[in-house]
Order: sequence, then structure tokens, then C-alpha cells
Amino acid sequence: MRKLTFNYLRVSTKIQNTKRQLDKVPCDRIFIDKASGKNAKRPELESLLRFINSGDHINIHSIDRLARNLKDLRELIDQITGKGCSVKFHKENLHFTSEKNAFQDLMLSMLGAVAEFESAIINERRLEGIAKAKEKGVQFGRKPDLDRYEDINRLLKKGYSMRAVAKQLNCGLSTVQQAKANQVSN
Repeated sequence: MRKLTFNYLRVSTKIQNTKRQLDKVPCDRIFIDKASGKNAKRPELESLLRFINSGDHINIHSIDRLARNLKDLRELIDQITGKGCSVKFHKENLHFTSEKNAFQDLMLSMLGAVAEFESAIINERRLEGIAKAKEKGVQFGRKPDLDRYEDINRLLKKGYSMRAVAKQLNCGLSTVQQAKANQVSN
């Protein structure tokens, strides 16, 4: 059976693009995920892992494209090499096969820990930004639909239950609860 080469690309959001990742690295097939690296359950990654056979090779731009935490990173590499496949991280110039290499394991642990640390710092900054915005009174989420709130409160005043109002106006129960709590009506 012919040995195949795959490129795995990942970006965190649908608006980002993969052009900077492995653009000149030849392969038989490309798998692209547009999802966070925090979760190892990604559709294209799972397809790739089901698709590979012994002797196949996977190219990945950098360690953080495969996983953002050391546990997932190690498990994924063990899963790949356990199937007799190899994986190369081009940015870090690390190549893993089923043969154990102490230096590469050390580098994987260090670089994986750095990727995990970066992810934690990004999340910490995001939470700080949200907290500061809330202190300034910035509202998050969609603005309330005042017309809908009026309709909801009108039906509630007529004696309809919250569930009946939600069903009749084709909205969620939480929308009815918010409208009732805000009492936006004429």
C-alpha cells in the first residue's frame, strides 16, 4: 500500500486563513479545522486520525496548531505514532515516529508547556478585558427587542403562562423571563 502524506492545518476562527501554514509543503491531502486548539475533538482532526495508516506522514505547521495543552498534545502524538505514522512540526523542526527519542520528548514537553502557558495568558487577558468593560458599563450580547418584549408582557398580563407565551411568539423561555424581569411595556 502506498504511503501517504497529509497536512493538518488549524486556525482558531472562521475568518482567519491558513495561507501561512505549510503553503509550500507537498501532500496527498489537506485536513483543515477552523476551531479552537483547546479542544482535541475537532472534526477534521478526528477524520485525519481515522484515515491514517502505518507508514503515513503528517505535516503540521507548529505544535500549537495541534493542541494548546500538553496532555492533549502528548495523547495525539502517541495516537499518531502508535498507528505507525510519523508527524513533523515544521516551525519547531521536530519529527516524531514510533521510535522514542529522549531529546524530542523533552522538546515536546517544553514547547507544549509554552503553548499551554500562552493559552492561559490569552484567556487571562480576555477575562481582564471583559471585567474592565463591565466596570465601564459595556453591555454584552444582543440588544433586547423592545417590540417583542412589549408583545410578551401584553400576553403575560392577559394571563398566559410564560411557556404559552414563548410557544405563541416562537421565542425561548429565557426571552420571556427577561422581558418579564425588565417589564418593558407601554
